[in-house]
Amino acid sequence: MPLNIPGLLVPFHLLVNPRLVLPSIAIKDIRQLDFHALRRAGYRGAVFDKDNCLTIPHKDHLVPELQDAWAECRAAFGPDHVLVVSNSAGTRQQDAGAIQAEAVGHALGVPVLCHTSYKPSYSCIADIRAYFASLPNPVRDDELVVVGDRVFTDVVMARRMKGPLAVWTTGMWQREALLMRGMEHGLVNVVRRWAKPADDPTTRAFVRQSVLDLEK
Repeated sequence: MPLNIPGLLVPFHLLVNPRLVLPSIAIKDIRQLDFHALRRAGYRGAVFDKDNCLTIPHKDHLVPELQDAWAECRAAFGPDHVLVVSNSAGTRQQDAGAIQAEAVGHALGVPVLCHTSYKPSYSCIADIRAYFASLPNPVRDDELVVVGDRVFTDVVMARRMKGPLAVWTTGMWQREALLMRGMEHGLVNVVRRWAKPADDPTTRAFVRQSVLDLEK
């Protein structure tokens, strides 16, 4: 697998701005998100990671347990306003012919971005912005929800965009990269203690409390 150079450079950027790793919301999986509440709050589009967020890694189909939540998301925003951005499907490095992107898009019922550089690069951000700007009613950064399971790619990318709601999914459908995930969790906890962010009732309103209680 080609090296994700933008991801490898993230720790150096954190020396300048450690808050880049802080999500707006941390949840177990997308079943905890109230997509209709997000839409009522003014969010008009969503960006999702694929592996371990929507699918089992290296598979095309949605995890069965997420079917209802995914249907709600597509109904709330509209399929064209939901974009999958993966560091596998749709990348020039691993999916040059966009064959996997087409398969994933067909399985999930939403577009998969074809992009030239891995998340969280500014080039990938530019590709995301270009997609949402191309819609008949363009979507701004501050109208986006960015959802993913990796801090150094998904959360950092959302923070670099400066407008989206950054949602971190902490659950795993298949255990992988445990050392890196442990480092990400540890770093987020350290920065949270240092930054002492106030609890935001606005973002908490987008989380289904009945499911949230299961994690306590």
